[in-house]
Amino acid sequence: MSDISLPIRVVALYRFTPFENPGALREPLRQLCLEEGVKGILLLAKEGINGTIAGSDAGIERVLDHIRTFPGCAEIDYKESRAVSMPFLRMKVRLKREIVTMGQENIDPLACVGRYVEPKDWNALISDPDTILMDTRNDYEVAIGTFRGAIDPDIQTFREFPDWFRQKRQEIEAQGRKAKIAMFCTGGIRCEKSTAFARMEGVEEVYHLKGGILKYLEVIPKEESLWDGECFVFDQRVSVGHGLVPGDYDLCHACRSPISAEDKESPFYEEGVSCPHCYGERTEAQRHRYRERQHQAELARQRGSVHLGH
Repeated sequence: MSDISLPIRVVALYRFTPFENPGALREPLRQLCLEEGVKGILLLAKEGINGTIAGSDAGIERVLDHIRTFPGCAEIDYKESRAVSMPFLRMKVRLKREIVTMGQENIDPLACVGRYVEPKDWNALISDPDTILMDTRNDYEVAIGTFRGAIDPDIQTFREFPDWFRQKRQEIEAQGRKAKIAMFCTGGIRCEKSTAFARMEGVEEVYHLKGGILKYLEVIPKEESLWDGECFVFDQRVSVGHGLVPGDYDLCHACRSPISAEDKESPFYEEGVSCPHCYGERTEAQRHRYRERQHQAELARQRGSVHLGH
């Protein structure tokens, strides 16, 4: 479990549920978050709600109570951790077409989805030699940690997953193997769609990790774990490890990739400007702009304030 003595409560949540008018939900939710000092990002769409927020215990509970009044959200599930300081700079509540963008028509996790597997049962499933284990996350996430034996789709966005899956399934079936597939992602939401997609593609035996990697790292002891590395999270903590303790990675503010201590030793690393992952993909004019942004961030830090463009 994460250290309950840390002052900031961090909650990752999602719910697939029909919202007839998500726009009507936006402003009251945003105002409550601002009043309670809660920061983070929440996405609203006709298919439901998704996001991560952080704040005081009382503030987070008031926001959760408000969300529970939304249609279909009375029993909303969430993953919880703690942070030593606020991991977000601001509060955003956005209206979107999808709460997790896959770009496929007629995907409805409420109608058709894979079989949920509790974290306590996950090791047995993925240790079965007949199980094909698939990571559904983006390349920069997989790079810092994944489950042993997992297939890396090597994708930059979740939109690329359907085409990759179709190709991989053909390869599997060409080998004469029956597709018994287990999928996982950070908090579970991408697997709601990826397993629903697999079912629509005709794969009957498809499973996914309930609560995602975050729930697994929260409840499975490190000595029993089949997870190697750290888990990328979409806030200023950058990554977490077993017990959801903050990890060892920082973020490159030029390309948003996680960077290790070894990356910082590279001649291509310059704080806020470049890292080994992006140096060759940026122009000198871009790096000049990043240096100016970094300079403004340093000035803000010296004043004891936050530079919101960073």
